[in-house]
Amino acid sequence: MKTLTIILADGPYISEYAMIAFKIADAALKRYQVNIFFYLDAVHIPKRGQNPAFFTGEAELFADLAERGAVIRACSRCAAARGYLAKEDGCCKEYHDGIKISSLYDLPEMLSKSDKVICLCR
Repeated sequence: MKTLTIILADGPYISEYAMIAFKIADAALKRYQVNIFFYLDAVHIPKRGQNPAFFTGEAELFADLAERGAVIRACSRCAAARGYLAKEDGCCKEYHDGIKISSLYDLPEMLSKSDKVICLCR
């Protein structure tokens, strides 16, 4: 099976990038293994309990992707700098299940195994 990796760097509700990434990943899961890597302010996307008044809850959308088999990781240094701490297994109490915090060194590993890469950032 081919692999698609999506890198996101913008935080939630700043741009349309998270929603675009979700739509691409949602469609790609039918034919690809999908990896998503949250970098910089994108580490805020999977936070539980966000309740945007006029937007779709992005955290739940990505939790759904993880539940359907997407591998979703957040940069550990970016996450720690923003107050999200990982347990030993990479899980974070503030994040939805299936989305883990991992080393930035996991990104080159994802990229090396990818057939296609999309980076959405400003």
